[in-house]
Order: sequence, then structure tokens, then C-alpha cells
Amino acid sequence: MILGDPNSRSAGAGVGGRATLDDLFRRAAERQPDTVALIDAPNREHFTDFPPRTLTYAQADHVISAIAGRLRRIGLRPDAVVGMQIANTVEYALTFLAVLRAGMIAMPLPLLWRRAEITHALGSAGANALIVSGRVGDHDQHDDAMRAAVETFHLRFVLSFGQNVPDGVVALHDLFTAETADPLPPPEERPYPPGPAAHLAAITWDVGTDGALPVARSHGELAAGGLAVLLESRLRQDATILTALTMSSFAGLSSALLPWLLVGGTLALHQPFDPDSFAKQQRSIGVDAVVLPGPLIPQLIEAGALTVGDGLSSVLAVWPAPDRLARAPVWRDTTTDLVDIQVFGEVGLIAARRGPGGRAGVVPFGPVAVPRGSKGGVIVGEVRATANGTVAMRGPMVPRAAFPPGVEQTTLPHLRVALTSFVDTGFACWSDQGNAPMVVTAPPPGMVSIGGYRFLMRDLQDALADVDPAATLAALPDAMTGHRLAGSAADPVGVRDALAARGANPLLVNAFRERRPASAADDGTAAA
Repeated sequence: MILGDPNSRSAGAGVGGRATLDDLFRRAAERQPDTVALIDAPNREHFTDFPPRTLTYAQADHVISAIAGRLRRIGLRPDAVVGMQIANTVEYALTFLAVLRAGMIAMPLPLLWRRAEITHALGSAGANALIVSGRVGDHDQHDDAMRAAVETFHLRFVLSFGQNVPDGVVALHDLFTAETADPLPPPEERPYPPGPAAHLAAITWDVGTDGALPVARSHGELAAGGLAVLLESRLRQDATILTALTMSSFAGLSSALLPWLLVGGTLALHQPFDPDSFAKQQRSIGVDAVVLPGPLIPQLIEAGALTVGDGLSSVLAVWPAPDRLARAPVWRDTTTDLVDIQVFGEVGLIAARRGPGGRAGVVPFGPVAVPRGSKGGVIVGEVRATANGTVAMRGPMVPRAAFPPGVEQTTLPHLRVALTSFVDTGFACWSDQGNAPMVVTAPPPGMVSIGGYRFLMRDLQDALADVDPAATLAALPDAMTGHRLAGSAADPVGVRDALAARGANPLLVNAFRERRPASAADDGTAAA
């Protein structure tokens, strides 16, 4: 599937190159089959099934083909949309690439999504299958997945990497030990001239003023996002990258999975967040770059969970709320680069390495080239201020059409792409209409940002009103996560249980946790 005009130049690979993401992996596997490709966190068994895995490129290639073969054998066809709700383990990277190898479209889903959100996404995107980890923390994903399958007419298969897989769910964990894999049919001929990199590869989920909406990208558009991060961070070939970001978003893919594929190195995965385990990973495997939420970095350094210097060449600081970057502390270390990655929802991102003064890098309106400051840099995007004072983006990494095809003719939430190919991100910005630097000042109105998750406040309030019209909910500023939710109800435990039973997001459910009584120690203020 190719979105937009398949014969136009814009539908081609562009700056992302002509290779598919699976092509990038295969090249690395052919060059260094015995090099370690993927590493699990040492505390893996604390949050999901099975001990930690470490796979070479040859081993990973075998499992990717095995997963792809099984997807095709059970009856899924090319261009099928495959939902993925998988923990930050090697299974995530393997499954993402396997879906692409099978000629299908990967649709990562955030781990904190529950039945209501999962069902909506699967139905809206026309998904045909859903793959889960099985267990993530104390949550069993099988129940959510099976209920979503019942409520989604075109969802034909639920697959799982977990233990104790229930009847009706296709088990996948045996593929790690199977000596032979299900045969993979030869790739089908594509009738369009742009080439395989223009084919739709992945769908991620954003939240706009109308609600949750799918954002679809080709292989080339994904590669352009990864290239923007790679060139600005100056990662060496064969680098080892340790990421504490889940890869269910464009930012998570562009800051970790894509740089790993582009350098052909090693990707170490950390399930957010265990400081001791993260520090152990960094020390034990010789990391070149770490990927972390920007607000978390100073606290990790102070606590000794992140060690700069000692071979660490880059810290990639991801800012899901780019309006907070202006208040970020100065970066004092001169041995390790800090690269700020401003994330504009699922529309695009801007990577900017800190300069000699250690302050956040200046990004002017206009073309965005990386590495910044170099002559003849690669143009990865263009930024401008709209008449409404918001940030708009276009370029090789920005989607060029809404998904699914034809949705723009309906009232359903969808990505709104202007005739000029600009997409309004909704983030407010300051501009003096000259060649001034871009300063993001506020998130889209009505939006609540909690870590890497975005919600419309009205949607949260509507979900709460369905269970208790008298209950109230507030989004409070939080230095680490952007916002935190605080709820008040006559029966908070009852509201919590009712929300959980309806499949509400745990961030909303936990807003009604029991309050501790006021005491002299906290000056009479009860915990929110």
C-alpha cells in the first residue's frame, strides 16, 4: 500500500533512501552474522515472561523469518495491518521487522493502552491481527486482546509470546527454539514505480483536537526520522545503543530502532524504568549512546544511574513536551554530546546537539538540516509558524497523506495535511516573523501530556462522567512527566474499580488511588 499519488516524486524514498527497513537489517546480518544484534534488560523476568535474551544478527534473522512465515501461514496477506503491543524486549524489534518482511504493515500500540483504546485503534485501522507479550508487569494482556478481538469484526488472529497462552491465541515463543521456520512466500511484485521504500511500513497513534488518530508512514519516511537523529548524534558505525523508550511512537522508533538499523550495531532494550538495572546495562555492555526522556536525565546523573564519559559518546534526550526544553539545565559535560530531540506528537521531530555553551540548540524557522552547522547538511524537514502562532512541519519524515485512504472525506479524526504538505502540530510557538530561533511555548490546547502519552482532557472527563458524574479530575503540572492526574470522588475505590472494568487507561484509573491522611510531616496536605 502506498498513500498519496504513487507516481509523484514525493511518494518516493527521498532522503530516507531506497532500501526498506528489512533491507537495512539484512545488510548488517550479511556483513556480521555473529555480532550481537539485540540485548534484553537483565531484569526482564520482573516485567514479562522468559529470561533475558541476547541474539546475534544470524539468530535474529532466523527468528524474524520464522515470525514472518507463521504470519503468512495462518492466512494473513500482504498489506494486512498487524497490531503490536509488546514490551521493550527483543521480541519487539524482531516482530516489527518480521511484519515488514512478510509484506505487512506494523501498528505499534502503547503499552498502557487497555481494552477500550486497543479496540478503537484496531477497528479504526482495519487491523487483521494483534500480537502481545502476554504479561507486562502484573497485567495479563491476553484478556484485553481476546475481548478486543470479539469486538473487532475484521480482527482474525491474536498471537502471543507469553507463557500459558489461552485457547484461541497463536503461540509464538516456540519460534526461538524451532530449528526450521515456516516457509515465507516470495515477495509480491509492486505495481508502482517509486520502489519498496515508498510502501507503507508502520502506523502509530497520535491525539489531535478531534481525538485519537492513526498516522501512517512509509519505510523512507521512517528512515528519514532515524537519519535526522543519527547524523545529529554523530554515532559511529556498529555503535551500541541503549534505549529506555518504548518504541510504540515515531519518536521511539526514530531515536532507537532506526539508528540501530542504519549503523548496523547493537540495540539494548530497557523496560522503563529501573535505575539500578539501567546502570548495570550501561556498565556491562559498553554503550555508545543512551536514549532517555529529557526531563529524567539530570536526576539519573545525580543518582549515579547514568554515567557520562567513559566511552559514552551521546545522550539522546527525548522531549515529548518540547515547550519544556527552554527550561532545561545547561549541559556541563564536554566528553559526551547531548542531543535534544523535540517531539511534535506523531507529526515529526527535530534533533539538535547542544553547543559549546551547553544550552539547548537553536533551531531557526525554515529548512532543518543535519548535522546542524555543517556545510551541505542533509535536509530532513522544514518548519514554519502558522498564522495562528503554531508550529507546522513538512519534509521527508512528515506523512504526506491521511490514513486510511479516503478518511479525509469523513468526519473521523485524521491527520490533516495541507496542499503545501505542511502539517500543523498544534504546539504554540514564539516568532518575531524574522529569522529568529523557534521557541515552543505551549502544548496543543486541551491536551494532557503524561510522560510520552497524550490525552484530550475532555475524553478523560467523559470517561469519568460515565461512571460517576459527580467525580472530578484535574491535570496538575509535573516537573518530570509534564502532567499528573488527580481525581476526587465520594467513593474513589468504586470509581477506580469501575474505570478498570471498562478497560480505561491505568493513568486515569490510578488518579483515584486512596489518599493518605494528612499529617504534621506533610504540613497537613494530603497526597494527590
